[in-house]
Amino acid sequence: MADNDEKWGVAHVHASFNNTLITVTDQTGAETIAKSSGGAVVKQNRDEASPYAAMQMAETVAEEVLAAGIEGVHVRVRGPGGNLQKSPGPGAQATIRALARAGLEIGRIEDVTPIPHDGSRAPKGKSGY
Repeated sequence: MADNDEKWGVAHVHASFNNTLITVTDQTGAETIAKSSGGAVVKQNRDEASPYAAMQMAETVAEEVLAAGIEGVHVRVRGPGGNLQKSPGPGAQATIRALARAGLEIGRIEDVTPIPHDGSRAPKGKSGY
């Protein structure tokens, strides 16, 4: 059973509409193995959340993770959440696809977007309503 714990990690993907963050941890989430963000791979700020940036990030992260001896990852996708939009940004799907293509086995995919139980008041929009 100990062998099973070693070869699996957890890929935490935070995909907002402004950026995408990928952090791969061990199964407990205590130790970070690899991490990357949109700003590390593209020059323009507007491209940080793009599927292309997500693919580049996933490839570099996958290399580090495979080098660390982890063969598969469970993916936890998180959108902005709270009183912001619940849907993950454009980088989420591209990240999962790129991780699979890079040779990592994909286990469970779960959505961990925080959903308020009627928490704080939503920000008022630019149009005023």
